[in-house]
Amino acid sequence: MRIEVHVHGIISLRAGTTQSHVETALRPWLEYIDEDSLADAKSVNQEEPGIGYDARRRVVEICWTGDVGRNFRRCVEESLQALSSFAEQTSVVEISYYHDDGQNEFGVVFVGPTPEAIHDAQRRRMLEDMSLLLSRHFGEEEIGEVVDVVNRLFARNWEERSASGNATVSEVVLTPGTRKHLH
Repeated sequence: MRIEVHVHGIISLRAGTTQSHVETALRPWLEYIDEDSLADAKSVNQEEPGIGYDARRRVVEICWTGDVGRNFRRCVEESLQALSSFAEQTSVVEISYYHDDGQNEFGVVFVGPTPEAIHDAQRRRMLEDMSLLLSRHFGEEEIGEVVDVVNRLFARNWEERSASGNATVSEVVLTPGTRKHLH
């Protein structure tokens, strides 16, 4: 069963990162789509650039759509996790799966230089999303109460993950949805 997927994000890289480093990190993804290099990693949508490396700006820009199978999720996560070792700061890569039955999934992969940086980016994104949602019904004081609770939960979660040695450098969060290509 084939699924249309769209991957979108910009990943900032450390100085000294080369195209060879990026291609090595993204090798599982490139092999999955049967391509040898980033230059060959084109999107099925002609107007999308695919997967590109900009050495001058030190970024990997991804705007890629393809038809994939069940194993794609594993290989793209593996590739983005490998890219974390070259990341200058934490970035978010959005992954959208469009199933034939209309049951679409939207997720994000956090790519960052350290597990702590990724955890903090996850916390900040959660607070932004939650504050926006709560602002429809509550004032700043009530939102502040919830923000305090969420900050404590993230701090406790980090302590538990660190103590157990389960601090990862990337994480996928999928949510059901019905949107399609919003950029």
